Amino acid sequence: MQTFFVDVILPLPIEARFTYRVPQVLNGKLAFGMRVIVPFGNNKLYAAIVEKVHENAPKQFTVKYVLDVIDDRPVVSEAQYRLWQWIADYYMCTIGEVMAAALPSALRLASETKVKIHPEFDGDVSVLTPYELNVVELLIHRETMTVADVAKNLQVAKVMPIIKSLVDKRAIITDEEIRNPYKPKKETVVKLAPPYDQEAEFMALLDRLNAKPQTSSQADTLLGFMMQTRQNNRYHFDAAVPKAELLKGEHASQSSLQTLLKKGVLQSEERVISRLAEFATDQTAEVALSAPQETAFRQIKQSFEHYPVTLLHGVTGSGKTEIYIKLIDEVLKQGRQVLYLLPEIALTSQIVNRLRKYFGDRVGVYHSRFNEYERVEIWNRVLSGGEQDDTSKYQLILGARSALLLPYKELGLVIVDEEHDGSYKQMDPAPRYHARDAAVMLAQIHGAKTLLGTATPSLESYYNVQLRKFGLVELMQRYADSHLPDIYTVNMSLATKRHEVQGLFSHFLIEQMAQALERQEQIILFQNRRGYAVRMICHTCESMPKCQYCDVTLTYHKKTNLLKCHYCGYAIEVPHECPTCHSTDIEMKGFGTEQVEDTLAAIFPEARIARMDTDTTRSKNAYQQIITDFEQHKTDILVGTQMVTKGLDFDRVSVVGILNADALISFPDFRAFERAFQLLSQVSGRAGRKEVPGKVVIQTFQPHHPALRYVESNDFMAMYTSQIAERQQFRLPPITRMVKITLKHTEEQTVMAAAQQLQGMLREVFAGNVMGPAAPLVSRIQNYFLQDFWIKMSRDNTLATKKQQLREVLRQFKQNPQFKQVRCVVNVDA
Repeated sequence: MQTFFVDVILPLPIEARFTYRVPQVLNGKLAFGMRVIVPFGNNKLYAAIVEKVHENAPKQFTVKYVLDVIDDRPVVSEAQYRLWQWIADYYMCTIGEVMAAALPSALRLASETKVKIHPEFDGDVSVLTPYELNVVELLIHRETMTVADVAKNLQVAKVMPIIKSLVDKRAIITDEEIRNPYKPKKETVVKLAPPYDQEAEFMALLDRLNAKPQTSSQADTLLGFMMQTRQNNRYHFDAAVPKAELLKGEHASQSSLQTLLKKGVLQSEERVISRLAEFATDQTAEVALSAPQETAFRQIKQSFEHYPVTLLHGVTGSGKTEIYIKLIDEVLKQGRQVLYLLPEIALTSQIVNRLRKYFGDRVGVYHSRFNEYERVEIWNRVLSGGEQDDTSKYQLILGARSALLLPYKELGLVIVDEEHDGSYKQMDPAPRYHARDAAVMLAQIHGAKTLLGTATPSLESYYNVQLRKFGLVELMQRYADSHLPDIYTVNMSLATKRHEVQGLFSHFLIEQMAQALERQEQIILFQNRRGYAVRMICHTCESMPKCQYCDVTLTYHKKTNLLKCHYCGYAIEVPHECPTCHSTDIEMKGFGTEQVEDTLAAIFPEARIARMDTDTTRSKNAYQQIITDFEQHKTDILVGTQMVTKGLDFDRVSVVGILNADALISFPDFRAFERAFQLLSQVSGRAGRKEVPGKVVIQTFQPHHPALRYVESNDFMAMYTSQIAERQQFRLPPITRMVKITLKHTEEQTVMAAAQQLQGMLREVFAGNVMGPAAPLVSRIQNYFLQDFWIKMSRDNTLATKKQQLREVLRQFKQNPQFKQVRCVVNVDA
């Protein structure tokens, strides 16, 4: 018999592929993309993905065997794997890190350690510590326990030293077992057993049961069963009814049901059901495009004939979504799949309802708020998207960044809405990919087209238009002849001197809000900081409570009465006196969304106010609830962070207030100007979207800042021209590529020494294209001290070579034993 081997990838940050021998019993059962269980290291088991089946036996080492195969068909498509490889190569990470990010956790299996009493343990507990004795007592009553369960029962964080000590004392033994958390969801259904599934037999039985008082309750249960089978005024004697639904009815009882099952009148069985809700299509729904939209639609199709990627530059409220729907409809009719990417889960909630109106249960939604089991179901439905006979397939996937990594088979169109948004860039952990750029590559792999839509294009995308790499279509007229809002800038410095400020709001903004509420219109207020106050300061010693693990002040959250770190989650109760000098002369400074909400309630006590930020949207359906309430006018004022700026579409919003524009335009980053323009333009675009005219009030201490002038005049080209000239002068992206390297260590001196060592090695290879090392704005996060480097690389065919040189430099740096514990984070296009 032939001997086969497989090369596999593991969900670990390791560059190499690993080769395993296929046992004879699995010959012919393995193929690319399937998961197999393999041993790795001394005693761990992992679910690995098969990359290649071959007959080339490795000569340098002894090969371990594949232990088992998990799937009967691939869970990864070949096109998807090509995207994984591109992400690993371009963003300088490992294929294992991409695999770990892509696969739902329920598909990414690893063994967990289980413990049990050693068969030769003599019962001598005199040598055991109190904690070790507790473990042994736990195991006497249970055959095995996981290490996690032991830790939970002992309420000890570091349980492994206790386990190791018990193993050394031959009191317990350990074993590795694969944990597969995914199980299909099942429900019990009941149906009529033969011959009672025939109408005549059923009616005769019913008469017999009704004739005796002691069996009349069984007759009631059967009647309740038949009521559940009724459809189109007909009873279906061959139908199955969920047991739980049957028992909810007023006619059925548990005891009668059990009796009917014992008698063989009814029979029960378990059926696999979906965890996902199903939606019907509105057959009458049809998108009617205005004349400008129709022109843009035709121009996009013409652009696709010449360019694989087209940028749709449409002002806020111009109706880009309707154009997307027309394009999606055409692609779905060809039997191909569509990916519709959005930057925020909040947007997903609103737009999915519009798409389901047209495409029903062909629409799938995928983002991080789904649980691990729901994500596996969506994964499988996308995987079957190219199979014409599969009724459970998804053809249109709507989602945030992670939806890009699903196993598409027949992708025809990729839409990246709000393509400028910074949320598309994954920061931590690796892979640190940009979903917009990866989406362009995904479409290229599938031979599909990419449409980038936005009111405020990123400099990168517009620069590619200028280089004639992307096509361009413009839509500069709002839908239904609605007008762009009037923008007013309030000089807060002047307003404060004139005593025209009440709390956080200028009198002008309060007046506009009062008029809007009087007309029963709605208001959105934007403050890009959550919490109540930014910091607590002591006026005696001028100290501020700081995070124990990060180099930041703690933010006050009034609802929980805590001072919190937004980087690591560290929190303390609010002190009644200064922790340093014990003075009681302390004050909260700065303001976040929580304080805005409180202050509004004092000024407008009758108004219904809601807040949308990370604190209020932690649960799965919180976004949807807040947005639905605002849509249905159950909320008058919506206060939020940048979640409220992104593509949300509300009919009755007439006033938008930007409470602190200076925090955006003064941020120390070369992209701050561009991002401030985009954010301010986007939040302004929430106003006056239908027949209600809109006003935008921007509060600032820098009323003459160029970014604000460009927002007031809605002049993207002027902003682009000024910024691209600055980027060319200093050779910054998009003129060049930028790779950021961050060194991390718990000792400041170690990370500084490592930075000096790496600086010399980088300058040897990249000469004047290296900036740094420098400490970032927040120089310590989660107890790690940080040092940053930036390396500029030309946008030409030498880019791949330069990255390979950088990999080699970092490999040599990591070989230095002095810096073995220094973590090195590479962020391409940071």
